[in-house]
Amino acid sequence: MEIELQILVWSIVLGLVHVLVAATLMTQQRGLRWNAGPRDGVAPPLTGVAARVDRALRNFLETFPFFAAAVLAVVATQRTGADTALGAQLYFWARLVYVPIYAAGIPYLRTVVWAVGLWGIVKLLSALF
Repeated sequence: MEIELQILVWSIVLGLVHVLVAATLMTQQRGLRWNAGPRDGVAPPLTGVAARVDRALRNFLETFPFFAAAVLAVVATQRTGADTALGAQLYFWARLVYVPIYAAGIPYLRTVVWAVGLWGIVKLLSALF
């Protein structure tokens, strides 16, 4: 299996872990009754780490479809190589460290890490042009 597909699989695992962490923190703040209930009405706002992890998850969900599509396109067109392998790895490792950096509330480093992940996607896309 190409390294790009392996990284895609690990990125899916990362996304699932991210969902579980965000859900756990949300449940700790809003309570099990709210989480298991119909969630009608306005949800109590999340605060602190739970809010930051939730925003980081939303950010992951915004970038992941682009990453997945780029990986699948690169593999389908057989344009994999050192640059696409690096691009996939940049995305994965950036997204992995993005969560704790965002959770800790480190502002500028978070932006740099986000840019590295985006650069990874761009490296994948550049193989398709």
